[in-house]
Amino acid sequence: MKQLQGMLAFVEAATTGSLTAAAERLEVTPAAVSKSLARLEEQLGVRLLQRSTRRLSVTEEGARFLDKARLALRALDDAVTDVSQAASTAAGRVRISVGISFGQKWVLPLLPALTAKYPQLSIELDLDNRPVDLVAQGYDIGIRGAVMADSSLVARRICPLPVLLVATPTYLRRHGTPASMDDLEHHDCVAWRSSSGVIPPWLFRRANGKRIEYTPKARLTVSDPEALVDVALAHTGITQTAVYHVLPFLRSGRLKILMADTHDAGDREMVLHYAHRQFLAPRVRVVVDALLEGLAGVEDLRLMPADLSQYLAEVPQSTSRRRNTSRSGSETRASKA
Repeated sequence: MKQLQGMLAFVEAATTGSLTAAAERLEVTPAAVSKSLARLEEQLGVRLLQRSTRRLSVTEEGARFLDKARLALRALDDAVTDVSQAASTAAGRVRISVGISFGQKWVLPLLPALTAKYPQLSIELDLDNRPVDLVAQGYDIGIRGAVMADSSLVARRICPLPVLLVATPTYLRRHGTPASMDDLEHHDCVAWRSSSGVIPPWLFRRANGKRIEYTPKARLTVSDPEALVDVALAHTGITQTAVYHVLPFLRSGRLKILMADTHDAGDREMVLHYAHRQFLAPRVRVVVDALLEGLAGVEDLRLMPADLSQYLAEVPQSTSRRRNTSRSGSETRASKA
């Protein structure tokens, strides 16, 4: 296939935005990448990349070619893997895209045992809160919070993703505790803005079960869920966040749950996605199975708001006093004096 080297050079250069970075990933020289790109453009009769000393950008023709080139290379890669490896052997690279906080807390700790079990397996974990197109961007597995919907991808449910309203005891002493949605108009609210630019509304339930959306008049808005918790811990105001983000702080008493009887936890779930194929590559299957099995055993990811009052009451107070929380939300024992 005459265009193979050129396709590899083009896809890597377009993905990384750099001829030097593409050369490093392909283990060749930047000059070789440039030569392969020039040869491919000459064969196609179009310019795929605009190149300068400082910038690399994909042309309109290049953008149309990029998606198809990625699919072709992935199909070729899968064909080589399937032929060269026995069905029970997992070998090759698996690319995973996952949100930063969930990936750091729950996915990353599962990977060392997996790579130790399969020495020929390599895993690339991309921690990013932005939405991704798995196929177009070359990922094997994606993990995101979502409402389950029909998709061309296979979707495997990991856990529910309920949200809570929380604030610190210090903030509540200063400003009072809201008892209704209307009370929030007189409080400082801290909101999260998604990567799409939208501030998701807070949901509440009427006595008849009807849901009502409330858009907080936020005095402070952040784009990172972890930063949202940090701001709340600084006694800045009331915020809505996922249970797993704040569970350590609920245990220690640094945050309190608000309006549990009327606030709605929502329908979002943490979902694992992968491309639908009749024969899933062994390298991907073992990672999917390991992640689903490992995450299924995490009790903290199964907790719903209705369970929290009893669950937190069962945490020994002496244990809570001895616990300390880091910025990432993980708990560590306080050193003895």
